[in-house]
Amino acid sequence: MSAALEVTPTDHDVKSGVRNTESIAEGLSDLLADTYRLTFKTHAYHWNVEGPLFFSLHKLTEEQYENLFDAADELAERVRALGKLAPARLDAIVSASIIKDKDKTPSAGEMCTDLAEDHERVAHRFHALIELAEENKDPVTADLATERSAFHEQAAWMLRAITA
Repeated sequence: MSAALEVTPTDHDVKSGVRNTESIAEGLSDLLADTYRLTFKTHAYHWNVEGPLFFSLHKLTEEQYENLFDAADELAERVRALGKLAPARLDAIVSASIIKDKDKTPSAGEMCTDLAEDHERVAHRFHALIELAEENKDPVTADLATERSAFHEQAAWMLRAITA
């Protein structure tokens, strides 16, 4: 095997002025876990939604899971920019996430409510990350978290508006 293929990823010290990179990277990793779980849940609801609002919900969830999938990459790359390793095991993603699965297949309305509640919980976690990042001189993470929180708040609003 080539020596180039034997390189194992490791944590690195980053001297950009950001303090407490370990805690910030952990917060980002937790939100990456939430993003992955919510991507899958949204995609699964996208595949299985039925009823008179099928097309609208199918298109809305497609837009949302595509945004979430792209966001996962941004979050992981920010973890790496802070010198830490991004999560690399599915069991770590599942255990770190606040997103939970339903016990039974929900109705279209229940899907909307469930996803709206998940988006609100994730937005709340992003708000906490914003505070942590600002306290530790990390405006880049604070900006990323602000952008992601805005997405989740808008997604929750749109999903709640369907069931109002």
